[in-house]
Amino acid sequence: MKEERFFYVPEANARVELPEEESKHAVRVLRLHEGDEIFLMDGEGMFYQATITTATPKKCLYKIEAQLPQEKTWNGRIHLAIAPTKNMDRMEWLVEKATEIGFDELTLLDCRFSERHQVRIDRLERIVLSAVKQSRKAWLPKVNAMTPFRDFIQQHRGFIAHCYDEITRADLFNYLRDKTPTDDEIVVMIGPEGDFSVEEVNQALQQGFQSVTLGQSRLRTETAGLAAVTFLQLLQRK
Repeated sequence: MKEERFFYVPEANARVELPEEESKHAVRVLRLHEGDEIFLMDGEGMFYQATITTATPKKCLYKIEAQLPQEKTWNGRIHLAIAPTKNMDRMEWLVEKATEIGFDELTLLDCRFSERHQVRIDRLERIVLSAVKQSRKAWLPKVNAMTPFRDFIQQHRGFIAHCYDEITRADLFNYLRDKTPTDDEIVVMIGPEGDFSVEEVNQALQQGFQSVTLGQSRLRTETAGLAAVTFLQLLQRK
């Protein structure tokens, strides 16, 4: 069976040439030639079947043969807001796996107990893009820059997961399990390795967030983030 080669091409239907990096990969790495079949993804729900018309070390041109609209496999938008870990390898692992499972948006939070206050968004975007192509996702998740906790809770509503027993918490999975999947955005906030501060949790609750737990186990930040995405995938699945 011939392997299908996928390339990310924003607004693929309005152009005839692969972006530079994708072109290099197609011609220099995969050694594709004129006449070879490829597939394009625009990151907005459309795949395209195409044929290479020109393949040189400097450019790769294509002709679209068919449009292949994709149906999203989950309802609404899944938005993970999480404080990055001190060890970025763990955060990069989370981003890759969450993309493979499927989500829509990632916001990095700068919290009181955060051990990392700066992140290379471009690197995370490349990891997301690679995972999108590998897992054949039709939508490219959005990656937002580091956002102060207070700013985020003023702009969104959703769930805040934390470990404080003295603050009433619902189990996220059980809370949503019997509810009809929504077409709205669902936001889940995950704190840093030292958790959110009590003050931050209370501030979020005052802004309309709901206090939740992700189960009985005490999870690492990246594990909690992946668990939240997985829960929402199961609950929002079409």
